[in-house]
Amino acid sequence: MELQDLLSAQADDDGQPNKKSPLKSLKVDLDFYSESIREIAVEIMAEGLSAYPIFIAHQHKVEVGELILDKEELGTAWSVHASTLEEFVERGIIKEDRKARFIKHYKKPEDFMCVFVVVPEGANFVFYPYH
Repeated sequence: MELQDLLSAQADDDGQPNKKSPLKSLKVDLDFYSESIREIAVEIMAEGLSAYPIFIAHQHKVEVGELILDKEELGTAWSVHASTLEEFVERGIIKEDRKARFIKHYKKPEDFMCVFVVVPEGANFVFYPYH
């Protein structure tokens, strides 16, 4: 899923786009964080930790991955944790039988960040291009 698809999927009860969607601020923050996230993705792959880095974007507390960008510290709307496909499988977020499908759809990590976006309504994966 692309971030734009997730943005347009957010709607008010009357079906109109939600003008106050927190996902609009996510796009701003991902653009701001882009270079830092890319460096960490490259580091995860270069160190052999995983060929599939995953970044968790959230506005509340999450217990997955390691905090790399703190919204309180940086004055932004979203915090980001770094994780891997392996941790997601180990924790059951991605079921073992869905791992191959995830890998098939995973975009080139040198060009796209894989972001697991957590909002009160649920969570979804998006692939967002680096700048």
